[in-house]
Amino acid sequence: MGSDWDDEQLLAALRTAVRAREAVPAEWIETARATYAWHSIDAELAELTRDTAAGLGASAPVRSEAAAVRSLTFSSAHLTIELEVTAEGLFGQILPPREGTIEVQTQAGPAGTARVDVTGCFCVEPVPAGRFRLRCRTTDSIDAATVWVTL
Repeated sequence: MGSDWDDEQLLAALRTAVRAREAVPAEWIETARATYAWHSIDAELAELTRDTAAGLGASAPVRSEAAAVRSLTFSSAHLTIELEVTAEGLFGQILPPREGTIEVQTQAGPAGTARVDVTGCFCVEPVPAGRFRLRCRTTDSIDAATVWVTL
């Protein structure tokens, strides 16, 4: 901006900038925030390999009624995270079984942690609202994070 701009020129430039920001689709902004939130490239990515609600990795539902429990499976090179989603929370297990912690991460930042017992089981209560991912750190130094999901 030049020093010879008057107030009207400055206001016009600001209006143009605000309109340009509003033109960006909300999904793009959300994706950019999620990408920026991936601040630890040391954690291996656990891809979603099974989702009973979407029919991903499982045969299509045969019964006409909706299942009471949704199952998700995330797989990485060193571990698998299996989840059952209920109204009360996320009940999960790390395979092969090992101790550690699960951190729930939202786009706003960390939203809680859960202890993973010796059998690899953990519970996250309540079910996270909006987009989230789970970051798993085991006592034997495995660090993995799931892809972002919305339930």
